[in-house]
Amino acid sequence: MASLLALGLMSGTSLDGVDVALIETDGEDINRLGPTGYRAYSDQDRALLRAAVADASPLLDRNARPGTLAEAEGMVTRVHVLAVQAFLSAQSLRPADIAVAGFHGQTVLHRPLERLTVQIGDAKALARATKIKVVHDFRAADVAAGGEGAPLVPIYHRALARKLDLPGPIAVVNIGGVANLSFLDGESDPIAFDTGPGNAPIDDLVRARTGASRDRDGKLAAAGKVHEDIVAKSLSDSYFSRRPPKSLDRAAFADLRLKNLSIEDAAATATAVVAASIAQATDHLPRRPATWIVAGGGARNPTLLGMLRARLGAPVRVADEVGWSGDAMEAQAFAFLAVRCLRGLPLTFPTTTGVPRPLQGGVVAAP
Repeated sequence: MASLLALGLMSGTSLDGVDVALIETDGEDINRLGPTGYRAYSDQDRALLRAAVADASPLLDRNARPGTLAEAEGMVTRVHVLAVQAFLSAQSLRPADIAVAGFHGQTVLHRPLERLTVQIGDAKALARATKIKVVHDFRAADVAAGGEGAPLVPIYHRALARKLDLPGPIAVVNIGGVANLSFLDGESDPIAFDTGPGNAPIDDLVRARTGASRDRDGKLAAAGKVHEDIVAKSLSDSYFSRRPPKSLDRAAFADLRLKNLSIEDAAATATAVVAASIAQATDHLPRRPATWIVAGGGARNPTLLGMLRARLGAPVRVADEVGWSGDAMEAQAFAFLAVRCLRGLPLTFPTTTGVPRPLQGGVVAAP
């Protein structure tokens, strides 16, 4: 099949904004990584999303929109429309130039053991407003079939890794609100799972204590002392010993027992939990990775990267160093997955989500 020009859209669990990315792909190989864009959520938007996550907690019906969820869904859709329109204008592209857009939506609840995952955002409205075919609802089929519904990006990581001249196996770690790992060993199906908390508990801690959105450049953590007893207690949670595939909700590990620590020590300890849980995840891999690549917001935190290098005892590169886009990788991945959906190719595998067999996914919304 000929390559298609596909747009990917991602709003992650860090609740920071919408990433936009253009790639050219046939759903198996990546012919070209195109330009990227970003539209931040306003402080008001982020507050609305945090309220929606709280209101989603008791949901039993993934289609219900109680409390602030309906308002948040409208906001998420509107910001995505504006992000697409601004990106097309900046790149002098027309909607007709784009074959498909992959729209992840905003996750507000993820409880795969209850066969429940909820992403808000109106794909039909997005398709009508942008005049682009939209693939959405990527996780539902996997969860309904008994899979974890996450991570979804590993098959894209494998396509990227094909072009690298680096020793394998390769571990790609994406540190967003939750951290996840893809283990890539040649053309074997990827092994993937959520390793534990990512930026979410650090961001929430800093916001609650200082009002800032995050620990910028890991400066607070760098000034603090790691309380290893709290790190060890956190890693004694049964999640970490559970064999993959496995995945987490953003709210998991929200309470790391840091209330009695200074903000610096609390940030340092929360950051160490992230690094330690990633390092401990190697216990679940068939062999030790020769190359580690970090993407996502965590790749911009030098304190976290330093802790990760120390705990792994191995070189750790950030995605941009190997020619990838650390910030836009997940958006690129959803463009890739959208094309795979159109081609009827599987998105998830027994080794990535625990689904019984390689499984197609995604729903198409016409403009």
